Amino acid sequence: MRYTISLILIALSTQVLAVRAGIRLEDIEYPFEPQVFEFESQQQTLEMTFMDVGPSAGEPIGTVLLLHGKNFSGAYFEETANRLTEAGFRVIMPDQIGFGKSSKPQNYQFTFEQLARNTSDLLDSLEVDTVNVLGHSMGGMIATRFSLMFPERTETLTLLNPIGLEDWAAKGVPYSTIDERYQGELAKTAEKIRAYQLDSYYDGKWKEEYDPWVELLAEFIESPDYPRMAWDQALTADMIFTQPVVYEFGQLEMPTLLIIGQRDTTALGKNLVSDKVRATLGNYPELGREAAAAIPNSTLVELDDIGHLPHIEAFDLFIDPYLTFLQESAGQ
Repeated sequence: MRYTISLILIALSTQVLAVRAGIRLEDIEYPFEPQVFEFESQQQTLEMTFMDVGPSAGEPIGTVLLLHGKNFSGAYFEETANRLTEAGFRVIMPDQIGFGKSSKPQNYQFTFEQLARNTSDLLDSLEVDTVNVLGHSMGGMIATRFSLMFPERTETLTLLNPIGLEDWAAKGVPYSTIDERYQGELAKTAEKIRAYQLDSYYDGKWKEEYDPWVELLAEFIESPDYPRMAWDQALTADMIFTQPVVYEFGQLEMPTLLIIGQRDTTALGKNLVSDKVRATLGNYPELGREAAAAIPNSTLVELDDIGHLPHIEAFDLFIDPYLTFLQESAGQ
């Protein structure tokens, strides 16, 4: 009998561990009620988790689609969504496949085209015809691809400190194999994540309000299923490196806003190149101006002394020009 009880306790402990540490953030509450879009893709059933929040009062004056970066999920748009809904917008925040609370498939070919199509299919399921798209970091690359693929449903495009403003391979960054990237993902720790964000995002200036975005990533690492997610992360890193969007900026026809924190230095592969090459990477003041010059109908907002996450680090400096842009585009 004691043996049986011990087995039951071990099983229960294992279940508790699985609940506490899951690669779909099972024990993490999102700021708004998460919903699930189930669909078929690449011969498997996947679930895209998303948040959909209506305006505080009345009918929406428009819909905003917020696309997260590689080291984040839709949850970090909470303050942005609150302000947008107060202004009368409906806000949709998906977690892309491989991220946040969405499915982490073992075998999946990650392309920006695929993620954009998944997102468009989500909008179809919600019967949303057109959106104002905002993409941050990697989300900026998805937002660009989405806008190029679906210009008829993209009312406006906003790129918030996007990566992909440069082609790292063309600048001399050597290719890392997916296997090498996978080993790098497996080696991550909460301390390493924090150190990376401190250096690349916040210029050595840490605040307590940045802690949740380290803790969220650390939550994945604690899961016994983390190797599966680490493989997805390696695949998406390869996608980012090998599928540049910078050469197609001239094809964007919709009104476009670039909000660029001038202290940002984010770039893939900075640790793999010489000091001389490294000095040419992630120069966001220069990259923002080049992108604005390449995109026909664009406006550039430069935020001095702000890093990679303006909507976290300096919310008011970000939201004021963004709301003005949306309201003017909506004829408000």
